[in-house]
Amino acid sequence: MVKLFLLLSGEHDTLPASEVQAILEAEGFNYEILEALDQVLRIEAPLEIVEAVRRRAAFTRACGVELFTCEADLTNALKALRSINLEEFIGRGESFAVRVRHVKNYAKEISGMFMERKLGEAILHRVKEAKVKLKCPDKTFLGILTGEKLVFGLKVEDIPAKSFIDRRPKNRPFFHPSAMPPKLARGMVNLARAQIGRLIFDPFCGTGSILIEAALVGCRIIGIDVQRRMVMGCQKNLNYFGIKPESLILADACKPPIAAVDCVVTDPPYGRSATTLRRTTAQIINDVLNVLRDLIRTGGHICIAAPKTVGVGRIGRSLGYKHVESHFVYIHRSLTREIAVLER
Repeated sequence: MVKLFLLLSGEHDTLPASEVQAILEAEGFNYEILEALDQVLRIEAPLEIVEAVRRRAAFTRACGVELFTCEADLTNALKALRSINLEEFIGRGESFAVRVRHVKNYAKEISGMFMERKLGEAILHRVKEAKVKLKCPDKTFLGILTGEKLVFGLKVEDIPAKSFIDRRPKNRPFFHPSAMPPKLARGMVNLARAQIGRLIFDPFCGTGSILIEAALVGCRIIGIDVQRRMVMGCQKNLNYFGIKPESLILADACKPPIAAVDCVVTDPPYGRSATTLRRTTAQIINDVLNVLRDLIRTGGHICIAAPKTVGVGRIGRSLGYKHVESHFVYIHRSLTREIAVLER
């Protein structure tokens, strides 16, 4: 077990940290949350979690081994650095760079560039034959100023967002305005504690956003939709990414021709750009959650999106599900989504 820090996306207040914890639970890691700061999660866990987070996370930007956390002050940082055996982290002759990032407007009185230079000088003084290299160094030390603290450590992994940009709905062969963005779809798959090789079911598969992300995580997938053109379009999108589902079925989500699944991730229609076939979204969700109780094993999870006004978490509780958590994601002036996680 080592102390690690994760730099989280600033796109949402609560979802990024919950996504990390859900990934660790799905992957079966033991961990302890040391501290949750604004856009930074400090944890104690096996170093192997970094690969799992890199492979799965949508809302984490970087992972690193924590060397120290102190008050957001250069004097304290230099004092803390002197207590670290730096030769455990950077070898003789290796190049390095120091980067300091501000989260939002925290510690705005501190010059990041000045702190980088002073910390870099201290490392040079302590490690024989080390050298500074600002472009493509062997090692990068990362400091993050958030709250009243500086979290400092050796960066182990960057997690670029480019792959999600490449999979945006408009870049796929079949497009529909109701399609969920890939980052949010991936986040929902992770919140459902989806495990590699397990069967993930989307009863409103639409253009396939959720199925694509579940498959890329390593899950088996099955989807249904009540509209033929959506099923055909979903198949086109899956083919485009080289994904083979267990099955795509033209069927009513309230009458799924399926015996059992491991977990469910879904985004039911809201009646704006996706038809509800003259039923309200609340009615659809109530009926589907009723049916899913017989399909999901005890302890299995459902991650479901709905307009905040529907109260999907409340509906789940009324049907006997454990309401694990909810996150509220602003889409536009007339729509804020509730992303609810329910446990069977």
